[in-house]
Amino acid sequence: MTLALACLAALIAAVIQRITGLGFVLVLIGPIVLLYGPVEGVTIGVLLALVASLSALPFVWRQIEWRRAWRLIWPGLIAAPFGALLVRMLPDPALMILVAAMAYFALVAGWIPALSGMLTGPIGAVGAGAASGFMHVTSGLSGPPLAAYAVGDRWPQPRFVASVQVIFAAFSLISVVLRGLPTSPSGDMGLAALATVAGIALGTWLARFVPARAARIGMLSVAWAGATVVLVRGILALLG
Repeated sequence: MTLALACLAALIAAVIQRITGLGFVLVLIGPIVLLYGPVEGVTIGVLLALVASLSALPFVWRQIEWRRAWRLIWPGLIAAPFGALLVRMLPDPALMILVAAMAYFALVAGWIPALSGMLTGPIGAVGAGAASGFMHVTSGLSGPPLAAYAVGDRWPQPRFVASVQVIFAAFSLISVVLRGLPTSPSGDMGLAALATVAGIALGTWLARFVPARAARIGMLSVAWAGATVVLVRGILALLG
């Protein structure tokens, strides 16, 4: 049952990512942490995020802005080890609360205009990239600083969505290196990866029929619910 639910969550998250360009981990993180715990859940999440980004790359290859992407990648690679250190230091209940807090930040960051105003130019790229890399290795939720930078730097949406797949792939790869592979059976992880690839393919087909706005509403609904349940469980575990 756990594996079936994880595969279903990965499939839905991948469909939403392919339609909207973002949101894979935001949709996945709540269910996967509840199913596997904060350490194993996030480790699985970043591995599947790597699969999702690599699967999406062939569809967006021609629109990728490699130089702009690299400006965000290298600060994130430097900051990522500090996120891995934090994960090793915190107990499971505190990690669940941290993951939930980052999920909430991911959900409200777009409503903070000042955030985009601060993240512009070369210095803004360093700040956004470092924050994104740190957040990715701790929770898999690296999107908000990147999205804020894209708004502040007036990055055209189609090219940003394409380029961010490269950034997600780089951060997911370094996260897998720093966190290690999931301890769950490799066969189970293979099925979850196949569900992710299937979701990207299904999302490519559905994108012709499903409005991005409808997919975004679904993404936000699942993400809010997942973050709230993870937060409650983390608080109860901490108090217990």
